[in-house]
Amino acid sequence: MEPWSDLSARAATLEELGELLAEDPDAELAAEWESEISALHAGVSRLEFRTMLGGEDDHREAMLTVHPGAGGRESQDWAEMLQRMYMRWAERRSYEIRILDIQHADEAGIKSATLEIRGDYAYGYLRAETGVHRLVRISPFDSQSRRHTSFASVFVYPVLDDQVEIEIDESELRVDTFRASGAGGQHVNKTDSAIRITHLPTGVVVSCQQERSQHKNRSTAMKMLRAALYQRAKEEKERERQELESSKADIAWGNQIRSYVFAPYTMVNDHRTGVKKGDASAVVDGALDPFIEAYLKKFGAARSA
Repeated sequence: MEPWSDLSARAATLEELGELLAEDPDAELAAEWESEISALHAGVSRLEFRTMLGGEDDHREAMLTVHPGAGGRESQDWAEMLQRMYMRWAERRSYEIRILDIQHADEAGIKSATLEIRGDYAYGYLRAETGVHRLVRISPFDSQSRRHTSFASVFVYPVLDDQVEIEIDESELRVDTFRASGAGGQHVNKTDSAIRITHLPTGVVVSCQQERSQHKNRSTAMKMLRAALYQRAKEEKERERQELESSKADIAWGNQIRSYVFAPYTMVNDHRTGVKKGDASAVVDGALDPFIEAYLKKFGAARSA
């Protein structure tokens, strides 16, 4: 309550001062009053935004997955661009980034990637990014320099701590081991240290190949599975309560939440909030805050109501 009480008191004081200035104008005092009014507006905006991060899991760290859509190497390249975009956004916020799993495509880009973003309220911010992202550009893979449209999906889970209990029956798991691919040295490439776990009742599949030991990869994969099952349970509960009725289309494949256009003009347009930015290059370099804040203010308020 303290931030609200402080802002309320400042507003009352400025209102009184404004009435005095109306009766007896003073240029120097009026300039100070206007400056204080601006500071008050900024304070109210910050407090309003804080209330948007009051969800049950908003304070948690985040696990983010990226998958390309149909379209071969064009969409795979777009998926890798999105992976880099979120890593750059996290670096701007001084969050810790850990690549849990990445599957590189044969020619360019990635087939999938899973990132763990460590820092306060990482999930609260990044949950705004769940959905389909659309890219329009002159393809660097097209010899005739034609314009292509690509899609990639992003999903964000909250990272659970040990206090959150998710029961997983080991008999319902299929655990596969395989040889890790990509960088990592001779040890990584010569041992079956990578782990893939399939939760048979739900079909949820997670994999991890970033650690040197099979035991560590299994531990990380189980952490990923717990997060995925927890998020799945939350979504089922929310659907039952019809709390997410208005945003169902946002996360459906083919119903993009945001378009990134590089040709014939440059523009990033968030279809949920109407926020548009002309510097598309800056956005894909991690300048996501205007989109995230607009989403949280619009849909966070609706969720609170």
